[in-house]
Amino acid sequence: MGKKKRGTQEAATMTEPVAVESTVDNLRGNLEEIKTYEGVIGYILRNSTSATIDLKDPTKIIDYAILSSSSVDASQELSELFDLGDVKKIILEGKEVKILSLTIDENKVSIFTEKNVDQEKILKRIRST
Repeated sequence: MGKKKRGTQEAATMTEPVAVESTVDNLRGNLEEIKTYEGVIGYILRNSTSATIDLKDPTKIIDYAILSSSSVDASQELSELFDLGDVKKIILEGKEVKILSLTIDENKVSIFTEKNVDQEKILKRIRST
């Protein structure tokens, strides 16, 4: 009988732990940076397990939360009604305030700004998540 060679297996060992940041952590970091932009009033970040609300005027938290949720729900209903497909982003413009709402993975984000703020700058930053 012939001799059989045994194969050797090597396992790589890591000397340092690998840090894995979740999308939510990256998103929160980007939102914290966006909040420092001139004219940004604040943001709401929510998913199935948590919600983060950071507004300059805490007395309006409930108003902004209802507005955010209602606008996202209404856009989804309109999209289904008119068979428009998935909603990528929503921009609501009022007399003095704009709201940019979008979904990133399972996270719903609404960013509240003064009317003159450049939404494209915010979109570029938020999409770098």
